[in-house]
Amino acid sequence: MDLPPVPDARVSLLEEASELPYRLDRPARQTVPLVFASPHSGRSYPSAFVASARLDPLALRKSEDGFVDELFAAAAEHGAPLLAATFPRVFCDVNREPWELDPNMFEGPLPSWVNTASPRVGAGLGTIARVVASGEPVYRRKLSFAEAEDRIRRHWQPYHAALAALIAETRAEFGCCLLIDCHSMPTHPAQAANPPDFVLGDAHGTACAPRVTRGVETMLQALGYRVRRNDPYAGGYVTRHYGRPREGVHALQVEVARPLYMDEARIERLPGMAALQGDIARLIADLAGADWSFLRST
Repeated sequence: MDLPPVPDARVSLLEEASELPYRLDRPARQTVPLVFASPHSGRSYPSAFVASARLDPLALRKSEDGFVDELFAAAAEHGAPLLAATFPRVFCDVNREPWELDPNMFEGPLPSWVNTASPRVGAGLGTIARVVASGEPVYRRKLSFAEAEDRIRRHWQPYHAALAALIAETRAEFGCCLLIDCHSMPTHPAQAANPPDFVLGDAHGTACAPRVTRGVETMLQALGYRVRRNDPYAGGYVTRHYGRPREGVHALQVEVARPLYMDEARIERLPGMAALQGDIARLIADLAGADWSFLRST
């Protein structure tokens, strides 16, 4: 079940009752070539994971893209599906390759085919994170490879199977698909003077047509928001893996500034969340009303 707003660090983290590691909100009939996904807003924490962590519940939640699934909840009302992971990013990160693992986290050697050398692994933020967003280590002990394998097979793989199926169905129905990968971004002290409200990541023009990025940028600016492209977030695994414009599949990562809608320290919704949610609903409506036929592969 979903957690309520956090009153303090003593909050209990409850395990999701559903067997599926994601929630899929679908319209009665999909009417637009859009798919929305929220890979990092999951807040259902397995009790065994919480028991194995050295951090308190509130610290564990610092890696969440808090409430992003709620911000984009209007997708189905406008004819598009919204896929949201229910498990937390710190437990298993679906915006990574399936086997990006830090060998220092595990008992014994890892299989030779595991990616142990990516920059994300080096930062402690592989598929199974070694640290939370604040840099604090997650675990009090080393993990077994079997634990990582179980998480990947029971969480990462079903989420991506669902996402890949949505993209394939959308492309088959409309001749193209635009994936909007939804995230939130923490406050960056270096950007304090003029922080962006949204960052659009298209992998520097390789994951979607430039016209898509320009269009979304214009829509957000018309709503009064400051928008930046690819800095500091150009797109993660999902954007780069699924964004294949030559095949009619385009992917755009959308990062929303957390101070617009949530208390980052307490992980609570702020009063401004309702207004932002309304603006994002208007963005979704504009996207749903656009002509995306130019995205079809030739």
